[in-house]
Amino acid sequence: MSSSPHDYIQKGIQNAERATEEDKAHNYEASIKNYMAAAECLMHAVKYGAMNEQLKQNIRAKVSSYIKRAEEIKATSKNGDEKKKAVTDGGNPKDNKDDDDGDDPDRKRMMRKFEGAIVTDPQVSFSDVVGLEQAKEALKEAVILPVKFPQLFQGKRKPWAGILLYGPPGTGKSYLAKAIATECKSTFISVSSSDLLSKWLGESEKGVKCLFEVSRERQPCIVFIDEIDALCGQRNDTESESSRRVKTEFLVQMQGVGTDNAGVLVLAATNIPWALDTAIRRRFEKRIYIPLPGVNERAAMFKTHLGTSSYHTIKEHEWLQLAHKSDHYSGADIAVVCREALLRPIRRLGSATHFKRVQNPSPNGPRLLWLACSPGDTDAVELKLDGINSEELCEPPVTISDMVAALSTQKPTVGESDLLLQKKFTEEFGQEGS
Repeated sequence: MSSSPHDYIQKGIQNAERATEEDKAHNYEASIKNYMAAAECLMHAVKYGAMNEQLKQNIRAKVSSYIKRAEEIKATSKNGDEKKKAVTDGGNPKDNKDDDDGDDPDRKRMMRKFEGAIVTDPQVSFSDVVGLEQAKEALKEAVILPVKFPQLFQGKRKPWAGILLYGPPGTGKSYLAKAIATECKSTFISVSSSDLLSKWLGESEKGVKCLFEVSRERQPCIVFIDEIDALCGQRNDTESESSRRVKTEFLVQMQGVGTDNAGVLVLAATNIPWALDTAIRRRFEKRIYIPLPGVNERAAMFKTHLGTSSYHTIKEHEWLQLAHKSDHYSGADIAVVCREALLRPIRRLGSATHFKRVQNPSPNGPRLLWLACSPGDTDAVELKLDGINSEELCEPPVTISDMVAALSTQKPTVGESDLLLQKKFTEEFGQEGS
Protein backbone atom coordinates (compact mmCIF):
# COMPACT_ATOMS: atom_id res chain seq x y z
CA MET A 1 0.00 0.00 0.00
CA SER A 2 1.44 3.35 -0.99
CA SER A 3 2.27 6.05 1.58
CA SER A 4 -0.19 8.90 2.10
CA PRO A 5 0.76 12.60 1.80
CA HIS A 6 0.69 12.79 5.59
CA ASP A 7 3.38 10.06 5.74
CA TYR A 8 5.59 12.02 3.30
CA ILE A 9 5.22 15.12 5.44
CA GLN A 10 6.27 13.14 8.54
CA LYS A 11 9.29 11.69 6.67
CA GLY A 12 10.23 15.15 5.52
CA ILE A 13 10.09 16.50 9.08
CA GLN A 14 12.24 13.59 10.37
CA ASN A 15 14.87 14.13 7.62
CA ALA A 16 14.93 17.86 8.35
CA GLU A 17 15.52 17.21 12.06
CA ARG A 18 18.38 14.82 11.28
CA ALA A 19 19.84 17.33 8.82
CA THR A 20 19.81 20.05 11.48
CA GLU A 21 21.57 17.76 13.98
CA GLU A 22 24.25 16.78 11.45
CA ASP A 23 24.66 20.45 10.46
CA LYS A 24 25.30 21.44 14.10
CA ALA A 25 27.79 18.57 14.43
CA HIS A 26 29.61 19.81 11.27
CA ASN A 27 28.86 16.55 9.46
CA TYR A 28 28.16 18.51 6.30
CA GLU A 29 27.96 15.65 3.82
CA ALA A 30 25.26 13.87 5.90
CA SER A 31 23.37 17.10 6.50
CA ILE A 32 23.23 17.84 2.75
CA LYS A 33 21.73 14.41 2.06
CA ASN A 34 19.09 14.82 4.77
CA TYR A 35 18.19 18.37 3.70
CA MET A 36 17.66 17.21 0.11
CA ALA A 37 15.67 14.12 1.29
CA ALA A 38 13.43 16.35 3.40
CA ALA A 39 12.83 18.65 0.44
CA GLU A 40 12.00 15.71 -1.83
CA CYS A 41 9.47 14.22 0.63
CA LEU A 42 7.71 17.52 1.22
CA MET A 43 7.48 18.33 -2.51
CA HIS A 44 5.96 14.88 -3.10
CA ALA A 45 3.34 15.63 -0.45
CA VAL A 46 2.49 18.99 -2.08
CA LYS A 47 2.26 17.45 -5.53
CA TYR A 48 0.00 14.50 -4.70
CA GLY A 49 -1.72 15.48 -1.44
CA ALA A 50 -5.07 17.23 -0.93
CA MET A 51 -4.40 20.35 1.16
CA ASN A 52 -5.30 24.03 1.21
CA GLU A 53 -3.24 26.66 -0.59
CA GLN A 54 -1.92 28.23 2.61
CA LEU A 55 -0.42 24.91 3.75
CA LYS A 56 1.15 24.37 0.31
CA GLN A 57 2.82 27.79 0.49
CA ASN A 58 4.19 27.05 3.97
CA ILE A 59 5.61 23.71 2.83
CA ARG A 60 7.17 25.26 -0.32
CA ALA A 61 8.85 27.91 1.86
CA LYS A 62 10.31 25.14 4.05
CA VAL A 63 11.53 23.29 0.94
CA SER A 64 13.23 26.45 -0.37
CA SER A 65 14.99 27.01 2.97
CA TYR A 66 16.25 23.39 3.06
CA ILE A 67 17.61 23.56 -0.51
CA LYS A 68 19.22 26.96 0.12
CA ARG A 69 20.98 25.67 3.23
CA ALA A 70 22.22 22.60 1.35
CA GLU A 71 23.68 24.82 -1.40
CA GLU A 72 25.35 27.06 1.21
CA ILE A 73 27.01 24.03 2.81
CA LYS A 74 28.20 22.83 -0.64
CA ALA A 75 29.72 26.25 -1.41
CA THR A 76 31.43 26.42 2.00
CA SER A 77 32.85 22.93 1.56
CA LYS A 78 34.17 23.82 -1.92
CA ASN A 79 35.95 26.96 -0.66
CA GLY A 80 37.44 24.98 2.22
CA ASP A 81 38.80 22.36 -0.19
CA GLU A 82 40.36 25.09 -2.35
CA LYS A 83 42.06 26.64 0.68
CA LYS A 84 43.40 23.24 1.73
CA LYS A 85 44.70 22.66 -1.79
CA ALA A 86 46.41 26.07 -1.80
CA VAL A 87 48.14 25.31 1.52
CA THR A 88 49.10 21.80 0.37
CA ASP A 89 50.66 23.25 -2.78
CA GLY A 90 52.67 25.70 -0.67
CA GLY A 91 50.48 28.60 -1.73
CA ASN A 92 48.36 31.15 0.02
CA PRO A 93 44.54 31.29 -0.09
CA LYS A 94 44.73 34.99 -0.92
CA ASP A 95 47.14 34.29 -3.78
CA ASN A 96 44.76 31.64 -5.05
CA LYS A 97 41.96 34.23 -5.11
CA ASP A 98 44.18 36.56 -7.10
CA ASP A 99 44.80 33.76 -9.59
CA ASP A 100 41.06 33.28 -9.95
CA ASP A 101 40.67 36.99 -10.62
CA GLY A 102 43.45 36.74 -13.18
CA ASP A 103 41.42 34.11 -15.04
CA ASP A 104 38.60 36.61 -15.57
CA PRO A 105 38.31 36.82 -19.38
CA ASP A 106 36.95 40.41 -19.31
CA ARG A 107 39.88 41.60 -17.22
CA LYS A 108 42.36 39.81 -19.50
CA ARG A 109 40.72 41.42 -22.54
CA MET A 110 41.01 44.90 -21.00
CA MET A 111 44.62 44.32 -19.98
CA ARG A 112 45.48 43.23 -23.52
CA LYS A 113 43.71 46.32 -24.94
CA PHE A 114 45.78 48.71 -22.85
CA GLU A 115 48.97 46.78 -23.52
CA GLY A 116 48.14 47.26 -27.21
CA ALA A 117 47.86 51.02 -26.57
CA ILE A 118 51.56 51.21 -25.65
CA VAL A 119 53.30 53.54 -28.10
CA THR A 120 56.59 52.28 -29.50
CA ASP A 121 59.03 54.32 -31.57
CA PRO A 122 56.93 57.41 -32.47
CA GLN A 123 60.10 59.05 -33.96
CA VAL A 124 59.33 62.60 -32.79
CA SER A 125 61.93 64.42 -30.71
CA PHE A 126 61.83 67.67 -28.74
CA SER A 127 63.92 69.29 -31.47
CA ASP A 128 61.05 68.65 -33.92
CA VAL A 129 58.70 70.71 -31.73
CA VAL A 130 58.98 74.38 -32.73
CA GLY A 131 58.96 76.78 -29.75
CA LEU A 132 57.21 75.86 -26.45
CA GLU A 133 60.49 76.05 -24.53
CA GLN A 134 58.91 76.36 -21.06
CA ALA A 135 56.62 73.40 -21.71
CA LYS A 136 59.57 71.30 -22.87
CA GLU A 137 61.59 72.21 -19.79
CA ALA A 138 58.69 71.34 -17.46
CA LEU A 139 58.21 67.98 -19.18
CA LYS A 140 61.93 67.20 -19.05
CA GLU A 141 61.85 67.95 -15.32
CA ALA A 142 58.83 65.69 -14.81
CA VAL A 143 59.74 62.83 -17.12
CA ILE A 144 63.36 62.57 -18.18
CA LEU A 145 65.30 63.68 -15.09
CA PRO A 146 63.57 61.27 -12.62
CA VAL A 147 64.35 58.35 -14.93
CA LYS A 148 67.94 59.40 -15.65
CA PHE A 149 68.81 60.60 -12.13
CA PRO A 150 66.48 58.79 -9.68
CA GLN A 151 68.78 59.59 -6.73
CA LEU A 152 67.85 63.28 -7.03
CA PHE A 153 64.13 62.60 -6.52
CA GLN A 154 63.92 61.01 -3.10
CA GLY A 155 62.20 61.99 0.14
CA LYS A 156 60.24 65.21 -0.16
CA ARG A 157 61.60 65.98 -3.62
CA LYS A 158 59.21 64.06 -5.86
CA PRO A 159 58.58 64.32 -9.60
CA TRP A 160 55.22 65.59 -10.83
CA ALA A 161 52.51 62.91 -10.90
CA GLY A 162 50.04 64.74 -13.16
CA ILE A 163 50.55 67.27 -15.96
CA LEU A 164 47.76 68.89 -17.96
CA LEU A 165 48.54 70.39 -21.38
CA TYR A 166 45.81 72.78 -22.47
CA GLY A 167 45.35 75.40 -25.14
CA PRO A 168 43.65 76.08 -28.49
CA PRO A 169 43.28 73.15 -30.90
CA GLY A 170 46.18 72.46 -33.25
CA THR A 171 48.95 73.95 -31.10
CA GLY A 172 50.93 70.71 -30.69
CA LYS A 173 49.76 69.17 -27.41
CA SER A 174 49.56 65.62 -28.80
CA TYR A 175 52.74 66.20 -30.82
CA LEU A 176 54.51 67.17 -27.61
CA ALA A 177 53.29 63.94 -26.02
CA LYS A 178 54.81 61.94 -28.91
CA ALA A 179 58.10 63.74 -28.34
CA ILE A 180 58.01 62.68 -24.67
CA ALA A 181 57.44 59.08 -25.74
CA THR A 182 60.57 59.26 -27.88
CA GLU A 183 62.80 61.13 -25.43
CA CYS A 184 62.05 59.18 -22.25
CA LYS A 185 62.90 55.55 -21.63
CA SER A 186 59.57 54.88 -19.92
CA THR A 187 56.57 52.91 -21.13
CA PHE A 188 54.16 55.25 -22.91
CA ILE A 189 50.44 54.34 -22.99
CA SER A 190 48.21 56.56 -25.13
CA VAL A 191 44.42 56.32 -24.63
CA SER A 192 41.33 58.42 -25.30
CA SER A 193 37.89 58.50 -23.72
CA SER A 194 36.59 55.99 -26.30
CA ASP A 195 39.12 53.42 -25.03
CA LEU A 196 37.79 53.75 -21.47
CA LEU A 197 34.05 54.33 -21.83
CA SER A 198 31.62 51.48 -22.51
CA LYS A 199 27.86 51.12 -22.87
CA TRP A 200 27.87 48.14 -20.47
CA LEU A 201 27.24 48.84 -16.79
CA GLY A 202 30.45 48.78 -14.74
CA GLU A 203 32.76 48.27 -17.73
CA SER A 204 33.99 51.87 -17.83
CA GLU A 205 35.16 51.83 -14.19
CA LYS A 206 36.90 48.50 -14.81
CA GLY A 207 38.61 50.04 -17.82
CA VAL A 208 39.98 52.93 -15.76
CA LYS A 209 41.17 50.54 -13.05
CA CYS A 210 42.83 48.20 -15.56
CA LEU A 211 44.59 51.14 -17.23
CA PHE A 212 46.25 52.13 -13.96
CA GLU A 213 47.02 48.50 -13.09
CA VAL A 214 48.89 48.10 -16.39
CA SER A 215 50.76 51.37 -15.81
CA ARG A 216 51.81 50.34 -12.27
CA GLU A 217 53.05 46.98 -13.56
CA ARG A 218 55.20 48.76 -16.17
CA GLN A 219 56.79 51.50 -14.03
CA PRO A 220 58.27 53.89 -14.97
CA CYS A 221 55.23 54.62 -17.13
CA ILE A 222 53.51 57.61 -18.73
CA VAL A 223 49.74 57.49 -19.32
CA PHE A 224 48.63 60.00 -21.96
CA ILE A 225 44.89 60.74 -22.09
CA ASP A 226 43.88 62.88 -25.07
CA GLU A 227 40.76 65.08 -24.85
CA ILE A 228 40.32 64.35 -21.14
CA ASP A 229 37.37 66.77 -20.91
CA ALA A 230 35.20 64.08 -22.55
CA LEU A 231 36.00 61.76 -19.63
CA CYS A 232 36.20 64.07 -16.62
CA GLY A 233 33.83 67.00 -17.09
CA GLN A 234 32.14 68.92 -14.29
CA ARG A 235 30.01 66.82 -11.93
CA ASN A 236 26.39 67.95 -11.62
CA ASP A 237 22.94 66.70 -10.69
CA THR A 238 21.86 66.02 -14.27
CA GLU A 239 24.69 63.66 -15.27
CA SER A 240 24.21 59.89 -15.42
CA GLU A 241 25.22 57.55 -12.63
CA SER A 242 27.70 55.72 -14.88
CA SER A 243 29.47 58.99 -15.74
CA ARG A 244 29.74 59.88 -12.06
CA ARG A 245 31.21 56.45 -11.24
CA VAL A 246 33.85 56.78 -13.96
CA LYS A 247 34.99 60.15 -12.59
CA THR A 248 35.07 58.77 -9.05
CA GLU A 249 37.17 55.80 -10.15
CA PHE A 250 39.53 58.08 -12.03
CA LEU A 251 39.98 60.29 -8.96
CA VAL A 252 40.65 57.28 -6.72
CA GLN A 253 43.13 55.68 -9.13
CA MET A 254 45.05 58.93 -9.66
CA GLN A 255 45.33 59.88 -6.01
CA GLY A 256 43.28 57.86 -3.56
CA VAL A 257 43.78 56.05 -0.27
CA GLY A 258 45.87 52.94 -0.82
CA THR A 259 46.98 53.78 -4.37
CA ASP A 260 50.71 53.94 -5.02
CA ASN A 261 51.44 55.63 -8.34
CA ALA A 262 55.15 56.14 -7.76
CA GLY A 263 56.75 55.89 -11.18
CA VAL A 264 53.48 56.68 -13.01
CA LEU A 265 52.95 60.07 -14.68
CA VAL A 266 49.47 60.96 -15.94
CA LEU A 267 49.74 63.34 -18.89
CA ALA A 268 46.52 64.76 -20.31
CA ALA A 269 45.52 67.20 -23.05
CA THR A 270 42.39 69.30 -23.53
CA ASN A 271 41.16 72.27 -25.52
CA ILE A 272 38.61 73.34 -22.88
CA PRO A 273 40.29 73.13 -19.45
CA TRP A 274 37.52 75.14 -17.76
CA ALA A 275 35.14 72.20 -18.43
CA LEU A 276 37.17 69.87 -16.18
CA ASP A 277 35.90 68.92 -12.75
CA THR A 278 37.58 70.80 -9.90
CA ALA A 279 38.80 67.60 -8.22
CA ILE A 280 40.29 66.38 -11.51
CA ARG A 281 42.03 69.70 -12.02
CA ARG A 282 43.60 69.38 -8.57
CA ARG A 283 45.08 65.99 -9.51
CA PHE A 284 47.07 67.67 -12.29
CA GLU A 285 49.69 69.52 -10.28
CA LYS A 286 51.23 71.20 -13.35
CA ARG A 287 48.85 72.89 -15.80
CA ILE A 288 50.78 74.17 -18.81
CA TYR A 289 49.29 76.48 -21.43
CA ILE A 290 50.27 75.61 -25.01
CA PRO A 291 49.57 78.88 -26.88
CA LEU A 292 49.36 79.75 -30.56
CA PRO A 293 52.82 80.06 -32.18
CA GLY A 294 54.54 83.44 -32.36
CA VAL A 295 55.85 85.11 -35.52
CA ASN A 296 59.24 83.37 -35.56
CA GLU A 297 57.64 79.99 -34.74
CA ARG A 298 55.14 80.43 -37.59
CA ALA A 299 57.94 81.22 -40.06
CA ALA A 300 59.76 78.04 -39.00
CA MET A 301 56.52 76.04 -39.31
CA PHE A 302 55.89 77.25 -42.87
CA LYS A 303 59.37 76.11 -43.81
CA THR A 304 58.96 72.77 -42.03
CA HIS A 305 55.51 71.92 -43.39
CA LEU A 306 56.41 72.83 -46.96
CA GLY A 307 59.24 70.33 -46.67
CA THR A 308 62.86 70.39 -47.78
CA SER A 309 62.12 67.97 -50.62
CA SER A 310 59.40 70.15 -52.19
CA TYR A 311 60.44 72.30 -55.15
CA HIS A 312 59.72 75.97 -54.34
CA THR A 313 60.99 79.44 -55.22
CA ILE A 314 60.30 81.11 -51.86
CA LYS A 315 63.18 83.28 -50.62
CA GLU A 316 64.39 83.36 -47.02
CA HIS A 317 62.93 86.78 -46.15
CA GLU A 318 59.52 85.74 -47.56
CA TRP A 319 58.99 83.15 -44.79
CA LEU A 320 58.76 86.00 -42.29
CA GLN A 321 56.30 87.84 -44.52
CA LEU A 322 54.06 84.77 -44.50
CA ALA A 323 54.36 84.59 -40.71
CA HIS A 324 53.14 88.18 -40.32
CA LYS A 325 50.17 87.44 -42.59
CA SER A 326 49.16 84.38 -40.53
CA ASP A 327 48.27 85.89 -37.16
CA HIS A 328 45.99 83.60 -35.03
CA TYR A 329 46.98 80.55 -37.13
CA SER A 330 47.83 77.39 -35.19
CA GLY A 331 50.44 74.85 -36.23
CA ALA A 332 47.68 72.62 -37.66
CA ASP A 333 46.27 75.58 -39.63
CA ILE A 334 49.70 76.28 -41.13
CA ALA A 335 50.02 72.63 -42.15
CA VAL A 336 46.68 72.89 -44.01
CA VAL A 337 47.82 76.11 -45.72
CA CYS A 338 51.01 74.41 -46.92
CA ARG A 339 49.06 71.43 -48.26
CA GLU A 340 46.79 73.78 -50.19
CA ALA A 341 49.83 75.66 -51.57
CA LEU A 342 51.45 72.41 -52.68
CA LEU A 343 48.33 71.44 -54.66
CA ARG A 344 47.98 74.77 -56.50
CA PRO A 345 50.89 74.18 -58.98
CA ILE A 346 49.42 70.73 -59.79
CA ARG A 347 46.11 72.36 -60.69
CA ARG A 348 47.92 74.78 -63.03
CA LEU A 349 49.75 71.85 -64.61
CA GLY A 350 46.50 70.38 -65.91
CA SER A 351 45.78 73.46 -68.03
CA ALA A 352 49.40 74.13 -69.13
CA THR A 353 50.04 74.36 -72.93
CA HIS A 354 53.72 75.35 -73.02
CA PHE A 355 56.77 73.61 -71.49
CA LYS A 356 60.52 74.15 -71.54
CA ARG A 357 63.55 71.93 -70.90
CA VAL A 358 65.30 72.29 -67.51
CA GLN A 359 68.24 70.51 -65.87
CA ASN A 360 67.29 67.65 -63.57
CA PRO A 361 68.72 68.36 -60.08
CA SER A 362 68.74 64.63 -59.27
CA PRO A 363 71.68 62.51 -60.49
CA ASN A 364 69.30 59.65 -61.34
CA GLY A 365 66.92 59.63 -64.30
CA PRO A 366 66.94 61.77 -67.46
CA ARG A 367 69.27 64.80 -67.53
CA LEU A 368 66.61 67.15 -68.93
CA LEU A 369 63.00 67.44 -67.82
CA TRP A 370 59.93 69.28 -69.09
CA LEU A 371 58.76 72.17 -66.88
CA ALA A 372 55.51 74.08 -67.43
CA CYS A 373 56.08 77.74 -68.41
CA SER A 374 54.30 80.74 -69.89
CA PRO A 375 53.87 81.06 -73.68
CA GLY A 376 56.09 84.16 -73.69
CA ASP A 377 59.14 82.25 -72.33
CA THR A 378 62.04 82.22 -74.81
CA ASP A 379 62.52 78.43 -74.55
CA ALA A 380 58.80 77.63 -74.51
CA VAL A 381 57.57 74.73 -76.64
CA GLU A 382 53.88 74.26 -77.31
CA LEU A 383 53.10 70.85 -75.89
CA LYS A 384 50.26 69.01 -74.19
CA LEU A 385 50.62 67.24 -70.87
CA ASP A 386 49.47 63.95 -72.41
CA GLY A 387 52.47 64.02 -74.78
CA ILE A 388 55.06 63.94 -71.95
CA ASN A 389 56.33 60.75 -70.31
CA SER A 390 55.81 60.70 -66.53
CA GLU A 391 59.54 60.27 -65.80
CA GLU A 392 60.38 63.33 -67.97
CA LEU A 393 58.00 65.73 -66.19
CA CYS A 394 59.52 68.19 -63.71
CA GLU A 395 57.66 68.95 -60.49
CA PRO A 396 56.17 72.47 -60.75
CA PRO A 397 57.52 74.84 -58.06
CA VAL A 398 55.50 76.39 -55.25
CA THR A 399 55.73 80.19 -55.40
CA ILE A 400 55.11 82.90 -52.82
CA SER A 401 51.89 83.77 -54.68
CA ASP A 402 50.70 80.19 -54.13
CA MET A 403 51.34 80.54 -50.39
CA VAL A 404 49.53 83.90 -50.19
CA ALA A 405 46.57 82.54 -52.17
CA ALA A 406 46.40 79.51 -49.87
CA LEU A 407 46.41 81.81 -46.84
CA SER A 408 43.46 83.76 -48.24
CA THR A 409 41.38 80.59 -48.74
CA GLN A 410 42.32 78.72 -45.52
CA LYS A 411 41.13 80.70 -42.50
CA PRO A 412 42.34 80.14 -38.91
CA THR A 413 40.26 77.85 -36.68
CA VAL A 414 40.86 79.75 -33.41
CA GLY A 415 38.83 82.88 -32.66
CA GLU A 416 39.56 85.80 -30.36
CA SER A 417 36.83 84.71 -27.90
CA ASP A 418 38.47 81.29 -27.55
CA LEU A 419 41.83 82.90 -26.75
CA LEU A 420 40.28 85.10 -24.07
CA LEU A 421 38.89 82.03 -22.28
CA GLN A 422 42.29 80.31 -22.46
CA LYS A 423 44.10 83.37 -21.10
CA LYS A 424 41.59 83.76 -18.26
CA PHE A 425 42.09 80.12 -17.22
CA THR A 426 45.88 80.56 -17.36
CA GLU A 427 45.73 83.61 -15.12
CA GLU A 428 43.68 81.70 -12.53
CA PHE A 429 45.04 78.14 -12.64
CA GLY A 430 47.84 77.59 -15.18
CA GLN A 431 51.28 78.64 -16.37
CA GLU A 432 52.69 79.70 -19.73
CA GLY A 433 54.37 77.00 -21.81
CA SER A 434 56.00 79.14 -24.51
